[in-house]
Amino acid sequence: MANNTNIISPSGENKWGASDYKKGQPRWCPGCGDHFFLASLHKAMAEIGVEPWNTAVISGIGCSSRLPHYMATYGMNTIHGRAAAIATGAKVTNPQLTVWQVSGDGDGLAIGGNHFIHANRRNINLNMILLNNRIYGLTKGQYSPTSPRGFVSKSSPYGTVEDPFRPAELCFGARGHFFARTVATDGPHTVEVLKAANAHKGASVVEVLQNCVIFNNGCHDAVYNKAGRAENAIYVEHGKPLIFGKDREYGLMQEGFGLKVVKLGENGITEKDILVHDAHCLDNTLQLKLALMGNGDGFPVALGVIRDVEAPTYDDAVTAQIEEVKAAKKYHNFTELLETNDIWEVK
Repeated sequence: MANNTNIISPSGENKWGASDYKKGQPRWCPGCGDHFFLASLHKAMAEIGVEPWNTAVISGIGCSSRLPHYMATYGMNTIHGRAAAIATGAKVTNPQLTVWQVSGDGDGLAIGGNHFIHANRRNINLNMILLNNRIYGLTKGQYSPTSPRGFVSKSSPYGTVEDPFRPAELCFGARGHFFARTVATDGPHTVEVLKAANAHKGASVVEVLQNCVIFNNGCHDAVYNKAGRAENAIYVEHGKPLIFGKDREYGLMQEGFGLKVVKLGENGITEKDILVHDAHCLDNTLQLKLALMGNGDGFPVALGVIRDVEAPTYDDAVTAQIEEVKAAKKYHNFTELLETNDIWEVK
């Protein structure tokens, strides 16, 4: 990460501003969650301070995958489901590059699902953004891998007969070390989550709950506005008690291997009895419980950094291995390799 104290940005200021990362006029439907997320990404990048020319935004196919067109950074709008594979190549060949991979729930978890799990398993140093509106928007309203059972769409006119993927479950199952969730309309929180994802060394997954006003309007209504989040969400922070509610009157306690909702003040329960969030715990049991809450089960939707654990990264390991092998060999590049054997000059 660059120290931006002495950097003069194109805007003429002593540090980068959100406008320095903007380009073009977004072509999304009015009210689409992509607009909200793009604004937050611009602000987060400015606060992080990595120069635009040391940043790459790589996407696949879909409405959200148009995002690189609106970034004044390096970018690639690639092919369906292959964003993680191409982002991996960019990061491994240029370890100093800050790489943001942006995918929708269809692009990232359907045709791109295999790449998603292996990028997490390998722990490649990527910022992986999953924009989840539970629908295929660009191809006009087919159900996606995150659409709920019974969902009626153009490709499931009588309702889906499948259970959806839950992104956190996939991430954790693939031995992921960072998972966070935010809501597209909650700009300040999204900025902070993106900054945390960038600070994490390794594969960081951020699920962004967002709306598709055309084909799945209201899919995250319970938490899409401030009042809804006060009633139906819990903001988790490492080292802080898991308290929520409009008046912060509820909390989470551990009950066996699970969690339970309690009301502060009832039965002598105080803040000291409430479970404290540990995002750095290697055992992901309670983190996964938090991540899976909020599907009509009486629990709030968890927002914030749910898991953040240090581990060796794939790109660092590859770079170290190359240097180790080079040090033990007589040749250090392809030209030297060719010259290790006899050479004939043909005249």
